Amino acid sequence: MGRDKASVVIAGQPLWQRQLATLRATGAQELFISGKLDGPYADSGIEIIVDSSPGRGPLAGLEAALRRARQPLLLVLAIDLPDVTSAFLADLVHRSSTSGLGIVPRRDQWFEPLAAVYPQTCLPLVEECLRGEDHSMQHFVREAVARNLLEERTLTFTEQALFRNLNAPSDL
Repeated sequence: MGRDKASVVIAGQPLWQRQLATLRATGAQELFISGKLDGPYADSGIEIIVDSSPGRGPLAGLEAALRRARQPLLLVLAIDLPDVTSAFLADLVHRSSTSGLGIVPRRDQWFEPLAAVYPQTCLPLVEECLRGEDHSMQHFVREAVARNLLEERTLTFTEQALFRNLNAPSDL
């Protein structure tokens, strides 16, 4: 993208504000940002948590968030998924609360692990994966599903459009 994605403006609003509004609309009980302390959200009044294992990608952010969360379930929403709706996320939380497991959307052979719900019981597996060679979220999620910590939720054709990802200026 060439700059911090959190500062990218979509429909007149920086992504970080847009994503917080989406999370607030789900009724989330606690909100925090996993990111750099000096990010564009630094003066927002929202707590910022930094990775406890820097340089290991989103899995390190998940580790820090699970350590910080006081609730049994952690709802995660990546900064670069601006089309994910609060209704979709609230459905994930409802399903997860009902089953007692975390839930992660799946499209074909790939998971969408950055708009998902993770139970606190995933923390030991996150730590294990961070000690290993493969720090990818795909690897972690496959392990969590295999260990019955997460369940998959297949995306409908219509829902797949919610997962437009912003990685380059041409994606805007």
